[in-house]
Amino acid sequence: MSDISLKEMVEHAVHFGHPTHKWNPKMKVYLYGKRHGIHIFDLKKTAEALVKALDFLANARRANKTILFVGTKQQSHLLLQDLHQATKMPIVTDKWIPGLLTNFKTIKKRIDYFKELKDQDRKGGFDKYTKKEQGKLRKKIQDLSASLSGVESMEEVPDILFVIDMVRDNIAVREARRLHIPVVAIADSNADPDIVDYPIPANDDAIKSLEYILNLVKEALTAKKEK
Repeated sequence: MSDISLKEMVEHAVHFGHPTHKWNPKMKVYLYGKRHGIHIFDLKKTAEALVKALDFLANARRANKTILFVGTKQQSHLLLQDLHQATKMPIVTDKWIPGLLTNFKTIKKRIDYFKELKDQDRKGGFDKYTKKEQGKLRKKIQDLSASLSGVESMEEVPDILFVIDMVRDNIAVREARRLHIPVVAIADSNADPDIVDYPIPANDDAIKSLEYILNLVKEALTAKKEK
């Protein structure tokens, strides 16, 4: 795991929270102060939280556990795609599918149907249909791909959930809590850190901040391969 640099965190805008009127008082313990109406994180505490979270994730990877990454805000999409390519971990970048965790058996049927359609198309199985019917089936694949392509490798509920914005994707967090799935999450100043197991107090909006944190996560999860 890379060293946590306070200077690099500042350079990547990790320390900026939300406007002070949008804060959650439970985040007070992680805040250094305020500047121009914006809360500022205590980066020493952010570094401590990052180390704990990264160690937890690295140990989970060594134990061959599955980590589902969730980030439905636009600025996290490409970063999660990169993480998916590097680690082969499942991701959700479109809207959260209600019941993905708590009703996984049903969602798994949709995933299997999606995979079956792709397989048929690849093997020429659509040739027996009219062009209009083929068009409808390929449109179905396209529609399902938006929500299911990142999780099509999931055969069962994940062991761990990692959430980019725990306020935006609070349904995912609630589903994980119902199933007692450990949750790692970036906790901006408007979040409730008590509802996740490993909160990382940091800016969850700036792409530079997300890039910095997710690069550390990627390093932690790929370190085993580099040995």
